[in-house]
Amino acid sequence: MASGGIARGRLAEERKSWRKNHPHVRGFVAKPETLPDGSVNLMVWRCVIPGKPGTDWEGGYFPLTLQFDDNYPTTAPSCRFPAGFFHINVYDSGVVCLSILGDAWKPSITVKQVLVGIQELLDDPNPNSAAQHRCYELYKKNMPEYRNKVNKAWVKIRIWVFPKGERPMKPGK
Repeated sequence: MASGGIARGRLAEERKSWRKNHPHVRGFVAKPETLPDGSVNLMVWRCVIPGKPGTDWEGGYFPLTLQFDDNYPTTAPSCRFPAGFFHINVYDSGVVCLSILGDAWKPSITVKQVLVGIQELLDDPNPNSAAQHRCYELYKKNMPEYRNKVNKAWVKIRIWVFPKGERPMKPGK
């Protein structure tokens, strides 16, 4: 296959699989980027991860971009929240620090598994792999203030506007 052909083929299958078997939780969105000319770029996915019920992240919808390279699925996608996202395991640039996106990556890991893993990471951070020092310090020394900052940080993102005609999916859809 031509450069990136394997990656694009796998991503087309991932898209098909997502449509049939996505998490049945209101708010999960994962789809390839639509370009201004109406064509689809399988190498960049626009996603939304909902905060899990019963967590400090509940009620939030968090935009995330997945960037795939021509070596996918041999290499993991780059996963990025908006710059400045407040979380122990997210760099100031928005890049997510998660084991399955690094050393623990396996080509069998799916887009769905990546997104669910990131959703889990939101409320269950790994302080041993801190990407933001200020978050880490608050998490370790002042949990009430950490939770307050989490809430304030995601309130800014709550304004996230879904692309025209799209809304977070409803349960059972």
